[in-house]
Amino acid sequence: MVTIFRANGLRVVIFSDDHEPAHVHVFGDGQVKIDLAGTDGKPELVWAENMKRSDVRRAMKIVTEQRAAFLTRWRAIHE
Repeated sequence: MVTIFRANGLRVVIFSDDHEPAHVHVFGDGQVKIDLAGTDGKPELVWAENMKRSDVRRAMKIVTEQRAAFLTRWRAIHE
């Protein structure tokens, strides 16, 4: 597990032994899984567990803003 970003009480993680498609997990009080290139090529929420809606929105905003950097990290970790 590699923490690639921290902001506003949230921690963005990529698991080194994880599977395609490229995605991140964001941990706060709960957690979410966000696909980095959803059906329209934009980040897409896969699931949320025990996370407030406001935190889910913040997680989505972070991932949307940092998408290119996160994709680069995903590829580097899974080469």
